[in-house]
Amino acid sequence: MKNSISHALGNNFLGSSPLWYKQAVIAFLIINPIAVITLGPFITGWLLIIEFIFTLGMALKCYPLQPGGLIAIQAVILGLTTSDGVYHEVIKNFDVILLLMFMVAGIYFMQDMLLFIFNKLLVKIRSKVIISLVFSLSAAVLSAFLDALTVTAVLISVSVGFYSVYHKVASEQDPNKKHNPNSDDNILPVNQRDLGEFRSFLRSLLMHGAIGTALGGVSTLVGEPQNLLIAKVAGWDFAEFFLRVAPISMPVLACGLITVVILEKTKWFDYGARLPENVRNILKKFEEEESKKSTNKHKAQLIIQGVVSIILMLSLAFHVAEVGLVGLMVIVLLTAFNGITEEHQIGHAFEEALPFTALLVVFFTIVSVIHEQHLFQPIIDVVLNMPTDSQPIMFFIANGLLSAISDNVFVATVYIGEVKEALDAGTITQEHFNTLAVAINTGTNLPSVATPNGQAAFLFLLTSAIAPLLRLSYGKMVWMALPYTIVLSTVGGLCVVYFL
Repeated sequence: MKNSISHALGNNFLGSSPLWYKQAVIAFLIINPIAVITLGPFITGWLLIIEFIFTLGMALKCYPLQPGGLIAIQAVILGLTTSDGVYHEVIKNFDVILLLMFMVAGIYFMQDMLLFIFNKLLVKIRSKVIISLVFSLSAAVLSAFLDALTVTAVLISVSVGFYSVYHKVASEQDPNKKHNPNSDDNILPVNQRDLGEFRSFLRSLLMHGAIGTALGGVSTLVGEPQNLLIAKVAGWDFAEFFLRVAPISMPVLACGLITVVILEKTKWFDYGARLPENVRNILKKFEEEESKKSTNKHKAQLIIQGVVSIILMLSLAFHVAEVGLVGLMVIVLLTAFNGITEEHQIGHAFEEALPFTALLVVFFTIVSVIHEQHLFQPIIDVVLNMPTDSQPIMFFIANGLLSAISDNVFVATVYIGEVKEALDAGTITQEHFNTLAVAINTGTNLPSVATPNGQAAFLFLLTSAIAPLLRLSYGKMVWMALPYTIVLSTVGGLCVVYFL
């Protein structure tokens, strides 16, 4: 019966997700226990990785937290990992969790200033190539001194702001009424084409910016979490890290920026969309109206946001505290000096970050399975047993491939640990260790742009509020990242071979 409890339970399971998707998740949960018994934990572990990547790939059908979480819970029940193992992975990556909890919320309170700056850029710079280079290069420079997740949060915040401004006007809704940008029901037919083009325009800018975070993040000690980890093991300071990685990171940065220009000129891989003139006029009008409406209170708020943004950049550049704690400081300063004192006002800032934080903990459960079942061990053993001359490029390739399907921090941890053991045992020289450390760093940072699960910043973008608005699916991200994956991997690999 349609009104029966069993029917209601079926409808409630994963909500409005398609029936085939619900059936696929149930099939995974049935197959896994059978696989453990018949195929063993090693193969079942690889099966779990594939299933989890499937849930990420279908992120627009259902947020991956629920199906991925069910798979993760089952992994613990089946003994593929333990709750202590999961806890250990979470504690090991607690700095990333702190960052997501507080830094992303801190960026939320800077939205007005960010929208003000980037709106002026979008309206004034008419060349798509130049604005794309601005996004990519800004993201690269900021990521080198700040953090890729923080920079991605800025890009998302700005894009949501732009999209909401146009979407509200295209729907001819009262500016003072609450607007739902997720629904296109009220979009006027005359605006449908412009909306599609604007989505494509913002999608390409976001992808240029996201790749930019990888281009800059690889080059410095604070750019990515695994950089700091590798530097600690190798005993490098900020300057030494930059100089050792520069023979690879600088040519890759140059080729990455050239790729931006080529993609925008040729319009390959869904790049090249221009900002429709109607949208430009609406954004320009919005800027003018905001300037007219600007009161002394609003101007004071923008000044405070500007001052706090400088404090933020200096704090992160000099690493005065963990990134997440700096984010908490930003929240306190911005809310205190801009008069945001009610709990529900502050609560909105955490809506974007906390679901992704929960998803990341689920992801760490899968990483824990990889660790407990030694899923990558055969690949590691093969690379470590290769001739010394071919090890750097093989480390680069192996770290790139494994980072694209796993977590680059985990992969870097495993490889740098193995190499340090070889150094301590006298198997390799200090110079060879330094060469391999650079290969591990660049391998985990560059080819991992191939998939959203390769880098935390990409995964954050995929599961953020902007992804469904711009129809940015897992497949679309992989497709748009493909030319960069080829260029960054090829140039990075050649530099490892000839410059290290």
